[in-house]
Amino acid sequence: MTKLIIRALPLLLLGIGSIAMADSIFPYRYQKEILPNGLTVIMIPMESPGLVAYYSVVRTGSRDEVEPGKSGFAHFFEHMMFRGTKKYPGSVYDSVITSIGANANAYTTDDYTAYHLELATEDLEKVIEMESDRFQNLSYEQREFQTEAGAVYGEYRKGITSPFSVLNEKMQNLAFDVHTYKHTTIGFEADIKAMPEAYDYSKSFFHRFYRPENVVLLIVGDIDQQKTLSLVKQYYGGWEKGYVLPAITPEPPQRGERTADIDYPGRTLPILDIAYKGDAYDPGNRLFVASTVLSDLAFGETSDIYKKLVVNEQRVQMLSASIPVNRDVPLFEIYSMVKKVDDVAAVRDEIFAVLEQFKKVPVDAKKLNDLKRRNKYSFLMHLSTPDHVAGGLARFAALSGSIETVNGFYAALDNVTAEDVMKAAQKYFVPDSRSVVVLKGAK
Repeated sequence: MTKLIIRALPLLLLGIGSIAMADSIFPYRYQKEILPNGLTVIMIPMESPGLVAYYSVVRTGSRDEVEPGKSGFAHFFEHMMFRGTKKYPGSVYDSVITSIGANANAYTTDDYTAYHLELATEDLEKVIEMESDRFQNLSYEQREFQTEAGAVYGEYRKGITSPFSVLNEKMQNLAFDVHTYKHTTIGFEADIKAMPEAYDYSKSFFHRFYRPENVVLLIVGDIDQQKTLSLVKQYYGGWEKGYVLPAITPEPPQRGERTADIDYPGRTLPILDIAYKGDAYDPGNRLFVASTVLSDLAFGETSDIYKKLVVNEQRVQMLSASIPVNRDVPLFEIYSMVKKVDDVAAVRDEIFAVLEQFKKVPVDAKKLNDLKRRNKYSFLMHLSTPDHVAGGLARFAALSGSIETVNGFYAALDNVTAEDVMKAAQKYFVPDSRSVVVLKGAK
C-alpha cells in the first residue's frame, strides 16, 4: 500500500481541464478531460525525455463479482485482454509491443484492474490505437477461453501452496459474510474450476464492465497534451457507453470475535493473523485518515512491540500490519510469524495489549509528526519516473475516478493529531469486529 501524507492546499485551475497542485505534495501539473462517452483521461507531462507510461485503470476488481459462483472474473480478464482482437490478435499484439521496445503488463486487485505499458514517446499513437482496439473489440473463441481458464486454475493451485495465500483466503472468508471482499482477488477455487463452462457469462462480464464510463486513462511522461488528447478522442471516441453498476451488498456490522485454525500441510513457522473491520476510503472521515498511520506507529520497526518481540526476545520472526485504502470496508490486519507454537497465544495477547494502549494513551506528538514527514518525502521520492507516478496514482483513480483526491487525503492526514489516532484506535480495534486466524505447519 502506498504511504499517504500531504499538506493542505487549494487546487488552481490553469485553464479548461488543466490543474496544478501548487504548494502540494504532488509536484506535477496535470490535465483531466472527460470524453462525451464518459472516458476519463488524465495527462501528466513530466521531465522524462522520450519516455511515457500508459495506464488503463478499469474500476472493476473482485469486489464487483456479485453473482454467486462467478468469482474470479476480474482477474480472469487480466489474462484474456492479452488474447487480442481480430485486428491485433494476441501474437500480433505481442510482436508489435516487442518490436517497439515497450513493456506491457497488468494486475488485478480487489477494487480495480490496471493495464500498464512503458513506451517511447514516438510510439504513443500506435499504443493508443492498440489499447483502444482491445478495450473495445476484445475477441476470443470458446477454445481460447477454456485454455485461459485452465491456466488461471493452474495459477490458483500454484499460489495456494504458499501459507500466506492459504491464510489470506481463510481470513477473508471468515471475516466477511455477504460483501464480495469475502473472496480473494483470484476467486473461490470452486468458481475457478467451473470457469471453463462460463464462456457466455465471460462475454457478458466484459460488455458490462469494460465500458468508457468505468475506465480512467493515466498518460504520464514526455507528452504533448493537446496532441495526446486529440489521439485519445480519435481512437476512443467511438467506444459506446454501457457500464452497469453492480449491486454490491454492504457488509453488516460484525457482532462478535471470530476465530479459526489452519493445519497447513507444508513446513512453516506458525503465522498469526489478527483482523479488524475498518472504514472505506474517505478523505473526509477524520478517524479513517488517522487510522492509516497506526500500522507504523503500533507495529513498525521502531515500535516498542517490534523491538521487544523481534529484536530483543527474538520470539517472532516477522511482525507487520496492513491498513489498506479500499473502496468499501476493508480489513485492518496484523501479521506475526512466531518461532514456537507455544508462543502464539502470548504473542496474540501482546498485540491485543498494544492496541489497548493506543486506545488509552495518545501517541507521542513528535513521533507522529516525524512519521508524517518521513512518509511525505518517501512519497515524493517515489515520483521519479512516469511509471512510478502513474502506478502511484492508479488506486486513487480507481477509488474516485480522478486524482484530485490525493491532495485532499494528504491534507487531512497532515492535520491528524495524537488524539485523533487514539480515537481511531478506540473506534476500529474493538473485539466484536475482530477475526483471528492461526496457521500451523506440519511437524
